[in-house]
Amino acid sequence: MDNSEHRSEEQSTSTSLTTMEPKAGLAKNEHGLEYVRLVSDDQKSYSDIYLYGGCVTSYVVDGVDYLFIRSDVTLDGSRTISGGLSHCWPQFGPGELQRHGFARNVNWTVASHTSTTLVLELRPNEYTKSMWDRNFLCTFTVTITNDKLDTSMKVENVGNYAFDIQAALHSYLSVSSIDALRIEGSWKNREFLNRLVGDNTLHVGEKLMETRDVITIEEPYDRIYCGVNDPVLKDVGRGKSLSILNTKGYVDTLIWNPYGNEEMGYKKFVCVESVKYDPVALEGGKSWIGDMSLVVSDIA
Repeated sequence: MDNSEHRSEEQSTSTSLTTMEPKAGLAKNEHGLEYVRLVSDDQKSYSDIYLYGGCVTSYVVDGVDYLFIRSDVTLDGSRTISGGLSHCWPQFGPGELQRHGFARNVNWTVASHTSTTLVLELRPNEYTKSMWDRNFLCTFTVTITNDKLDTSMKVENVGNYAFDIQAALHSYLSVSSIDALRIEGSWKNREFLNRLVGDNTLHVGEKLMETRDVITIEEPYDRIYCGVNDPVLKDVGRGKSLSILNTKGYVDTLIWNPYGNEEMGYKKFVCVESVKYDPVALEGGKSWIGDMSLVVSDIA
């Protein structure tokens, strides 16, 4: 081996070690957009959270990213980050405000952070007041541990007048292949709204009864399962399970996949979203909290 080959091997090894041992802290991407990286104590997992939209764009465990960013997304702040765990707030879907609300289209601020925990805040600004003049405080906390990623969204009414909210984490989850995916949960004999039937511009669709214990994706999906919040993704291609633990606030689940859409990369992701679909009325001084965790494990 000559010296140039030896240097090349050393550089490759160095790059590999850097990838294996990500550094926690505040950083900027190549477009100047700020994000915070959290790293687990055992150095085996990390997560990136962008201040723009308060969006969690990655959750990497043992070198595998369990979140998905669409290929048509440029992380430069020019448009919504379509991928990861993005916020639908204070509105879910279409309605009086822009689709899915404004929380994913504005910059959040860092309230505090350590190597394993980030706390972001969103308060009213001129942009939000122009469409929704309410006194609120949103606090989004992300914590990474050796075995899971915890998220908590707290919404406070800091004014004197009541307002209604919906909330969701628009969760893009990566898979080895959509054909290798099974989604387990309390689906059977539960009613769902198929929003691909009829006029869905105002959340009008067809209500049906689920007859399956396990959901597989073989057609375009846009279905809300009200009262179901215990999905588990079984990816036989990876031999891994991804459990979505909705422990507070999120009581519904939406499953979405643009099956057949090659440009969107339908084969490599599914959205299994944690949702509070029915509006919550918050009186002055009251709050709502949505807690969701992601847990990776081997398929038993």
